[in-house]
Amino acid sequence: MLVAFSITPSDSGEDGSVHDAVAAAVKVVRESGLPNETNSMFTNIEGSWEECFSVIHQAVEAVAAVSPRVALVLKADIRGERSGEMTGKVERLEAALGTLRSE
Repeated sequence: MLVAFSITPSDSGEDGSVHDAVAAAVKVVRESGLPNETNSMFTNIEGSWEECFSVIHQAVEAVAAVSPRVALVLKADIRGERSGEMTGKVERLEAALGTLRSE
């Protein structure tokens, strides 16, 4: 499965930034060993249901350690036993765009 998620603490630093708390969550993800990527809005991970939600739970707990309230947004693509979809989906999209450009 692929999961895109965003964890936001309710409290932020003096400048309104939440990057320190988000960094704690991303550290959990990167240390998990699951395929992952982080962009400006979401972190994406790939693994089994149990693996993904265990990592998300741990990441939420890391943010909760510095904030009394945490918001979690997530979207999941559940496709059985498929793997390599984090890059595979993008490769198929790029291939389709290449086909469209050559017409």
